[in-house]
Amino acid sequence: MAGMKFFSQELGMAATNMYLFLDEDTGKAIVFDAPEKTFDVVAHIRKETPFELEALYLTHGHWDHIIDAWRFSEAGVPVYGHIDDQALFEDAEVQKPFLFGDLDLRSVKIDHWLELGQTLTILGKSAEVRHVPGHCAGNVLFYIAELELAVVGDAIFAGSVGRTDLPGGSIAGLENSIRSQIYTLPDETQLLSGHGPPTTVGQEKASNPYVRAT
Repeated sequence: MAGMKFFSQELGMAATNMYLFLDEDTGKAIVFDAPEKTFDVVAHIRKETPFELEALYLTHGHWDHIIDAWRFSEAGVPVYGHIDDQALFEDAEVQKPFLFGDLDLRSVKIDHWLELGQTLTILGKSAEVRHVPGHCAGNVLFYIAELELAVVGDAIFAGSVGRTDLPGGSIAGLENSIRSQIYTLPDETQLLSGHGPPTTVGQEKASNPYVRAT
């Protein structure tokens, strides 16, 4: 990724990945997902390498991916999310029964609602939004062809898939999403998941035990 710096870190009780992309040529950056302490991690990176934070993109509305999102919103950073997870974003009480310990989950204001097939410009690069429900209703992925990568949330992991036993989950829906929206990406596409290490489309099509390519 020439001219692009990339940071990732597992954060919070659920070891959820946050991703930060920094365009060194323009001094602008974006963040995908906001697990616990993401705001502090981004602030630390910013001290070492100053940048302007353009946006926070949320792959879906589960608590472990959005718990720090309100902090970005209050700091004036535009927040993006899919409208099918509106209740998860806007009503923190909905998810309180699923929290571990005394976590500070607050509602977050979504400034821009994402739609299937929408094309965004992220750090000057075209990014396709693909809706991948099944883990939850509003899971999306962001496919940046120029960088040969997709940030996929909890739809798929290296050798595994997202759980479907939470409200809004559907195993049939998830299988359809993976086959129609993830396995149709180029095989060399790197998949940056919400948990665990990166993988590729080709690797998962060849060996994922939960959803086989057809």
